[in-house]
Amino acid sequence: MKKTLLFASLLTVGAAFGQNCTEIFISEYVEGSGNDKALELYNPTSSPINLSGYTIERHSNGAADAVAGGTTALTGVIGAGQTFVIVNGQTTGNASSPAVSPALQLFADQLDGVYPAPTYMNGNDAIVLKKNGVMIDILGKSGDASIASSQSWSDEFPYDGSAGAWWTKDHSLQRKFAVTGGVTANPTTFIVTSEWDSLPKDTWTNLGIHSCNCVVGLKEVNNSAEFNVFPNPAKELVTITTNATFTSINIINVLGKIVLSKNNDEKLNFASLNVKNLERGIYIIQITDSKNNISTKQLILE
Repeated sequence: MKKTLLFASLLTVGAAFGQNCTEIFISEYVEGSGNDKALELYNPTSSPINLSGYTIERHSNGAADAVAGGTTALTGVIGAGQTFVIVNGQTTGNASSPAVSPALQLFADQLDGVYPAPTYMNGNDAIVLKKNGVMIDILGKSGDASIASSQSWSDEFPYDGSAGAWWTKDHSLQRKFAVTGGVTANPTTFIVTSEWDSLPKDTWTNLGIHSCNCVVGLKEVNNSAEFNVFPNPAKELVTITTNATFTSINIINVLGKIVLSKNNDEKLNFASLNVKNLERGIYIIQITDSKNNISTKQLILE
């Protein structure tokens, strides 16, 4: 799957959240413009997990089931300490239901199905992750009658969007570092701020990377040069952060020609590149680490 979490903690794992590093949970939620919607799952364990039997449900407008909101069966494998990203799959559209941004779909490990699939969520839909029909995580509250007439859960009592600021509409949410497992029982009250951090609308540059207070081993899960790029799409400046020291960065055009290169003589784990003089289009960023492992990622310049 996509990007590897590189966090090895010697801290004691707390017991406050869910299954405590033993099961997949929802780690990021993107509720952006139009159909720019995505969900990220995280495997906090030290072993790969086959996604056969896992499903995501959307309980539309706070409903108690997924009849109106759709269910998606997941396919593939999440490696140890890795993420899995599901993105809305609509590639054509109209004014009322636009196509998803191609840049967001680049993050996908799996594209979601047609409406009413789970990634057609808006602010008052609960998202439920199940394993063999049993709930192992939920974002929101299933069967929440108060949310049916509200647009979003909020950060102020009664947490149904009628007071305070919206959180689950027009925002991206990331699971807090302290959360080590999913919510396995439908909450009496969904207090979004207890387990989630809020990011501005249409923020998805961190999709595919997650960290939490789980022990995944004393060594990195993967020694190759895993990295993150932001912003992407970009216009002038691109920042690259890596999980380990790298030796060089190349930007390669569609013809396979290196158009920009930077060496890392300082042995840092981040770098910034000025790309404003490059033509608009799609490029490949190539990272070489200190062990000569090579990793690549697509970059869009607009």
